[in-house]
Amino acid sequence: MEELVVAVSGINAVDNPGPGLGVIRSLKEDQELNVKALGLAYDAMEPGIYLDWLVDKSYIMPYPSSDEEDYLARLGYIKESSGLEVVVPTLDAELPLFIKGEARLRQTGIKTFLPTWEQFELRSKQRLLELAPRLGLSIPPTEQVTSYQELLSALDRVGFPAMVKGLFYKAYRVHTYAEAEHAFQKIVEEWGYPVLVQKVVQGEEVNVVGVGDGKGGSLGHMAIKKLWITSLGKIWTGVTIKNELLLEATYKFLEQIGWRGAFELECITDGERIYLIEINPRFPAWIYFATGAGINLPARLVRAAIGANVERHSDYQAGKLYIRYTYDLVTDMTTFQKVVTKGES
Repeated sequence: MEELVVAVSGINAVDNPGPGLGVIRSLKEDQELNVKALGLAYDAMEPGIYLDWLVDKSYIMPYPSSDEEDYLARLGYIKESSGLEVVVPTLDAELPLFIKGEARLRQTGIKTFLPTWEQFELRSKQRLLELAPRLGLSIPPTEQVTSYQELLSALDRVGFPAMVKGLFYKAYRVHTYAEAEHAFQKIVEEWGYPVLVQKVVQGEEVNVVGVGDGKGGSLGHMAIKKLWITSLGKIWTGVTIKNELLLEATYKFLEQIGWRGAFELECITDGERIYLIEINPRFPAWIYFATGAGINLPARLVRAAIGANVERHSDYQAGKLYIRYTYDLVTDMTTFQKVVTKGES
């Protein structure tokens, strides 16, 4: 296959890492795709800019919360200067812009493989209350609040500890009314109303990562259990599992929703029931775990975007271990200076 130019965001490999480097590493391992990887960064200090054995060239992007025209124009410039063909957005804040702009991008020759807007809204935390039973999953007691008084009343019923969540983004674990008020104010200031108050369910964190074909089928998926989580709530160690109830829920999710693109089901199990906590419409930061276990989901997504043949199997062994690690890199200031002055490496 001729060289395929793919841009990937989320190359911020820090203590709260983005999924981008795992996506790029996976794409590079599909030799037939012959990918030239472009990194989309929001800061000149994002480590992925300097990992030249993975990221061939990087561009500084305007924030997705800024003017949509500026963002799409920047992608147009990258198309002209580097021959961009496919974009894989991996950050929550980018997805509304990319989903709404998908048709315009396609007209300029830039392909994506994303959920529809209706599917994106369906996975809002508010809508999970309706969706979970349809998948055979439970959901922790959850209340929707729009005022401080409603927050206090909800906490009285739910009890502590509790999760205070935005409708789409942000979630804080709180142990006191003061913590809850602080979290409530932060979410309202950033994301507005309503805010959700949810009971904390004790148990093991189990997740499924996959890609839906948009027609009710799976382009591959894999389930894991998190063994060790950082203070920021990010996985450090995990193991592949085959939980029948969880995998059955995944098939129902794909069939009933017709999900298109990457997804992650975040759940907690207490041994008897599985609680659906969140659906992420993108790859998680641990996406390379699936590639290492034999299911290269980023490559399958890109193949689907360009209309190439795609493997669909979800064959993997239970008991495969994932361990994240840190790495030190020493380089000179040339790349940093170039990125700061020119906006690209």
